[in-house]
Amino acid sequence: MRVPISARSVALDLLNKVTFEDSYANLVMPSLLEEARLNQRDSALAQELAFSTLRWQLTYDFVLNQVSSRPVDEIDASVLNALRMGCHQLLQMRIPPHAALNETVNLIRAAVGEKAVGFANGVLRRVSEKSFEDWIEIAAAKSKSKTEFLSIQYSHPEWIVRALTQVLNADGLGDDVEFLLAANNEPADVNLVALPGRAQVRDFLALGAKQNQFSPYGFSIDSGNPGEIEEVRFGAVRVQDEGSQLAALALSSFRPVVRAEKWLDMCAGPGGKAALLAANAQISGAQLVANEILPHRAKLVSNALSGFPSVELSIRDGKDFGVSQENQFDRIIVDAPCSGLGALRRRPEARWRKSSEDLKTLTQLQFDLLDSAYKALKPGGLLLYVTCSPHLSETVAIIDKAQRVLGVTLLDLTSHLNAEYFHERLPSNRKTVQLYTSRDNTDCMFMAMLTKEA
Repeated sequence: MRVPISARSVALDLLNKVTFEDSYANLVMPSLLEEARLNQRDSALAQELAFSTLRWQLTYDFVLNQVSSRPVDEIDASVLNALRMGCHQLLQMRIPPHAALNETVNLIRAAVGEKAVGFANGVLRRVSEKSFEDWIEIAAAKSKSKTEFLSIQYSHPEWIVRALTQVLNADGLGDDVEFLLAANNEPADVNLVALPGRAQVRDFLALGAKQNQFSPYGFSIDSGNPGEIEEVRFGAVRVQDEGSQLAALALSSFRPVVRAEKWLDMCAGPGGKAALLAANAQISGAQLVANEILPHRAKLVSNALSGFPSVELSIRDGKDFGVSQENQFDRIIVDAPCSGLGALRRRPEARWRKSSEDLKTLTQLQFDLLDSAYKALKPGGLLLYVTCSPHLSETVAIIDKAQRVLGVTLLDLTSHLNAEYFHERLPSNRKTVQLYTSRDNTDCMFMAMLTKEA
C-alpha cells in the first residue's frame, strides 16, 4: 500500500533510509521534500519530526522498553522508527496526544498493514500516560551510574558521554558536560560563509541575517532553504559551520602570504574548507591543490571549486604525498577523517554509527596522514591538523605523538586566533584550540598549527 505523502510520511521515509541504507539525513531530506512538494509549514514539521527523532532515539527506546511487551531490538525496524516518532510528538511537541497517537497509528497501518496496529496503539497509549520529565525521573531511578543516566537523559551512547566528560575535565570544564550534551540536541541555525572577494556579509545583515561571533565572513539565518538565496545558487555564498570557516582562516591568516606559495588541502571532501581557502589563495596569489581519495567526495570537491579554475584537483591517497612530493608545500591542512563527535547537532545519526572500537582505525589513519603531510611540508611551512571531534585520542594524543615521533614543532594557534578572531575569549593556557558547541556555538572543532624547522 502506498503511504500518502505528508509531513509524517516524509519523516518516516527519511528515518527508514537512515536505518536501512545508511543515508545521511541532511543530504537525503532536501530531495525528499522536493519530491513531496510540501508547503513550508509541513516541510518544517517533517524536518522537526525526522531530525529530532534521530537525536532522541536512545531516550525514546528507553521509554518504549518500559511499556512494550517486546524489547525494542525485536520490533520491526520501520515500526520502531514510527513509534520513536510518535514518542517525540507525544513527549516533546505541542501536538494534542490523540492527534499524535492517531496519526502515528495510521502511518504504521499504511506502511506495514494491520498486523502492527494494535501493538502500536497500545504502546503509544502507555507512553502518553506520563510526561517527558516523568520518564526521565524513571530513568534516574533505574540507572546504575551517572553516565548511564546522562546517556538516557540526553540520548548519547555511554561511550560518547564518557569521552566528552573526559575532554571537558582535561580543559577544566567538567561541570559543562550537560550543557554540551544538551547543545548537541538543539538544532543549529543555518550558517553560511560569504567567500572573500565574491560576496559581502553586510549585504545579508541588512536582510535580517546574524553576523557570526568570530568569523568575519560568516553569518546565519534562523531557518529556510539556503538554496533560495541567489548568491548560494551562484557559489559566492556557501553553507558552512563557523568552526570550519575558522579552520580555513587559521591556515591562510597565521602569517602573511608570500605570492606564489603552494597550498595543499589533503582531505578536501566535500569541499567547504577548500572553497574558502581557494578564495583566499586567489586574493593572495597562492596556488591551491585540493585532494580527495574517494571519487564520490572528489566530485563534490570539484563542484565546490567549479568557480576556481586555477585550483588543481587531485584524486589520490593523502598518504602518498609525503613520498612523492617531499618538501613541496608552504601550507597544508589535514582535515582528517574522524568520529564526527563535534558535529552531532548537525548530523544527528552520527552518534549511532560509530563506536569506541572505530577509534583504533581512525587514529592510525589520522597519524599516517599527518606523517605524510609533514614530509610534504617545506621547512618553515605551516601544517594545520583539524578534526571535527573533541575526543582526546583524535586530538591532543595525535599531536603529542607527532611531537614525540616525527619531531614536529607546535605553534601557538590560540594566541593567533585570540588576536585575530576571538577577542581573547579562548583559554590562553594551551597552544592547540578546542572549540565547544556549548561555549562557542560552533561545531567542536580541534585545531593544531605545526611547522617543520628550517
